[in-house]
Amino acid sequence: MRLTLLIYATAAIALPAHAAMPGDSAEGKKLHDANCVSCHNASVYTRRDRQVNSLSALNQQVDGCVHGAHLTLPPDQQQSLVKYLNEQFYKFK
Repeated sequence: MRLTLLIYATAAIALPAHAAMPGDSAEGKKLHDANCVSCHNASVYTRRDRQVNSLSALNQQVDGCVHGAHLTLPPDQQQSLVKYLNEQFYKFK
């Protein structure tokens, strides 16, 4: 019993922070590919002087882009998009 608890506790600690983030990154990738690349490519996420420097700023940027592109994405889809972007490019905790 103690060994089982130790294994679960170790696994929980070892999980990356972004794994706990709500959303579905596979769905986020599909949303990104269908909507975001029409305005910009992935270099906007990796450039040295990028404007997004926190998870909060990433959420705000995605919200701004959704509105600016006149998209209608429910909150769960926006969260999936944020999760995908964070896992692939930003790596915020």
